[in-house]
Amino acid sequence: MKTTAMVPRVKVSADGAGVVSHAGVGMLRELADLTGQVSAVLADTYKGPWLHDPGRMYADLAAAVADGADSVSGIGTLIDQQAQHGPVASVTTAWRLIDGRVDAAHLTGVKQARAVAREVAWAAGAAPPAGVELVMDVDATITIDHSDGKQNSASTWKKTYGFHPLLVFLDRPDIAGGEALAGLLRAGNAGSNTTADHIAVLTEALAALPEAYRPRPDDPAGADGPRLLIRSDSAGATHGFAAACRKAGVSFSFGFPVTAPVRDAVATLVEAESVAAERGWTVWYPAIERDGSVRDGARLAEATGLVDLSAWPPRTRLILRKERPHPGAQLTFADQDGHRVTAFITDTPIGAVPGQLAGLDLRHRRHARVEDRIRQAKATGLRNLPCFSFASNSAWLEIVLTATDLLAWCKLIAFIDEPDLACCEVATFRYRVLHVAARIGRAARKTHLRIDRTWRWATAIATGWHRIRAAFT
Repeated sequence: MKTTAMVPRVKVSADGAGVVSHAGVGMLRELADLTGQVSAVLADTYKGPWLHDPGRMYADLAAAVADGADSVSGIGTLIDQQAQHGPVASVTTAWRLIDGRVDAAHLTGVKQARAVAREVAWAAGAAPPAGVELVMDVDATITIDHSDGKQNSASTWKKTYGFHPLLVFLDRPDIAGGEALAGLLRAGNAGSNTTADHIAVLTEALAALPEAYRPRPDDPAGADGPRLLIRSDSAGATHGFAAACRKAGVSFSFGFPVTAPVRDAVATLVEAESVAAERGWTVWYPAIERDGSVRDGARLAEATGLVDLSAWPPRTRLILRKERPHPGAQLTFADQDGHRVTAFITDTPIGAVPGQLAGLDLRHRRHARVEDRIRQAKATGLRNLPCFSFASNSAWLEIVLTATDLLAWCKLIAFIDEPDLACCEVATFRYRVLHVAARIGRAARKTHLRIDRTWRWATAIATGWHRIRAAFT
């Protein structure tokens, strides 16, 4: 048996000096100045002068969550690196901020402060390209309560126990992840298609956008102003939510349940297909992939005139899609002619989207990206709601949304030309950027952070850091 040489052992001691880990978190702390706005909102919760600025504490908690913390004690990663970050509030002080100061009465002000920070970040270079349609995705998720004792936790529709928050993300396809516009913490037994909750998060999402990017209610088609679209699965397909979108000047694209009238429309179109083929007409049109190529086995048809849509806003269209299910999938009674049938409704007029039905279908299918947004949000503090009271957990949810925004703005401003960093998911971004090691020292009355030069992304991190500083000065 041939033996292999062991890796030479290194000498280990605990006497290192001038070394910091997680050095890249400093980029997030410099991104947006939440301090002034949040401090002003929470000023009346103090009886006298404060030792630690509440806005600074809020920003530090958001940076710690972006770095991977899943509870308030995660701020300890910043406390341990005060040589780089300066004075940081203790875990106990941070707990008091979440568990007492950011209550329901002050949460609205904190959300407004986050909207101001977004406006500053977009002005610094994180704004979407001019003239493009802004797409918002709304979806709910389940956050499990393992303790079985938090306020308003309840049984969920998935037979678990916890909470059922409703979230809205702004789709940013140029990076891996979106911006978190709004979040509503709900009890675990909250309904999936509750109209009032959808309207509430839509209102918050629009308020979170800078003024210049908000829709004009008297111009729903967006001819003279910003164009906004909100996408949802069938849970958002309610008459009240569709009417609220129309009133707010936002177009919609909602999944639609395949009910008996829809099945009858599918059967009618399938029967008409053979007759139309004899006359050279087309009833079902091919679907396309994201690169513009034809999607094999998927066909589209418009059934607006075959189903009663009078209860929906005017100009609502119904689009049907039939596709061969993947191997092993079980067909249902709702499927026709060996194809899986789905549907969605939209108020986008004919010709507004390139590709006609195929373009509308591709745009609606991209709503599936919200699952990636939620998955990354759960990796950024949403998996665990650490507090007992419902108000404190609502404050924690707002910190999670802030952390999501900080990560998105960091990629958009610092690394938009670095696909390895801009398009990686949050766990990879932490490993490559936030958790980078560096040596810290002082010279000429200045603190100097020297990133490990052997790190593959060292130059990109240093360049991105300077971009952030240049953008906010």
